[in-house]
Amino acid sequence: MCMIEKIAIACDHGGYSLKEAIKERFSSFEWMDLGTNSEESVDYPEFGKAMIEAIEKGDVERGILICGTGIGISIAANRSPAVRAALCTDTTMARLTRQHNDANVLALGARVTGPETAFDIVQMFLTTDFEGGRHARRVEKLG
Repeated sequence: MCMIEKIAIACDHGGYSLKEAIKERFSSFEWMDLGTNSEESVDYPEFGKAMIEAIEKGDVERGILICGTGIGISIAANRSPAVRAALCTDTTMARLTRQHNDANVLALGARVTGPETAFDIVQMFLTTDFEGGRHARRVEKLG
């Protein structure tokens, strides 16, 4: 099982409530909250960029991004070769994206994934290790 010291988390207005619920549910982790801090309308690319900066600077190794569907914010974060953001809608996707893709950012859609399912996805994402081996060669080709 992987040991994570600090996790970045960010969202737009559509993901604010789920972001706060995740931080509360997983309070044993140290969270680097990159915003937003309310349900007031904001632009998701700003928060994808904040995640990029946190990963590129080495402030964190992993992060969670949340918007209404998870699509826009994951596209924004994947603008950097340092980020491998994966939109997951179930625990199988979360497990496999860690094992096979070494995804370092989990994207969630607060309007399409219920909180309990999201909690299960986060748990799987944060506790699953990368398998390496043949998968390492493929991941290296991404960056």
